[in-house]
Amino acid sequence: MQVRISPSWQAVLQPEFDKSYFEQLVAFVRQEYSTTTIFPPARLIFNAFDQCPFDRVKVVIIGQDPYHGIGQAHGLCFSVNDGVQFPPSLVNIFTEIERDLGIASPRSGNLERWAQQGVLLLNATLTVRAHLAGSHQGKGWEQFTDAVIETLSREREGLVFMLWGSYAQRKGAVIDTRKHLVLKAVHPSPLSAYRGFIGCGHFGQANEYLQQRGLSKIEW
Repeated sequence: MQVRISPSWQAVLQPEFDKSYFEQLVAFVRQEYSTTTIFPPARLIFNAFDQCPFDRVKVVIIGQDPYHGIGQAHGLCFSVNDGVQFPPSLVNIFTEIERDLGIASPRSGNLERWAQQGVLLLNATLTVRAHLAGSHQGKGWEQFTDAVIETLSREREGLVFMLWGSYAQRKGAVIDTRKHLVLKAVHPSPLSAYRGFIGCGHFGQANEYLQQRGLSKIEW
């Protein structure tokens, strides 16, 4: 099972990779990929890290599970492959960007262009069984991604964390708010988007913060 990850992340996360829980997680994930259909494709499990090196992270968006439908997930939270219909949460994200910044919805839901500008699109759980949401929760991924968030909070400063929904907000409790901008809103899912996500203004606030720190804004 070949996976790709940026060398900068490999170096910073090596202590996690060496822990016993991670060895057990790898064994579980290998077994799953060898016996059933798992998303994303194995080579893209760490795509968020590969597309956005540790030292280039400016913004962190925290999701929960990869999409579990055919052809959707490619290792970036909320993002889908080119040509795939936009999931409802992504529709609402683009709706808020258009409301906030006047940028029309793109033709593709592939967010690699964000990742390459410094947006870490991090799911809490990095793999899932086809058509079984949450099927790889509680296997060790959450401990690993908690360590990712804690490491970013500790080792970097001036990052923007977007925490949408109670799950992401609990996961972001370790973030040092003296060093970073933490933006909170309800989840962009259709169940909650119009109770505070639409109108949150996070994308404009993130760019304003980055520019105040002398950094280039994200072209959302």
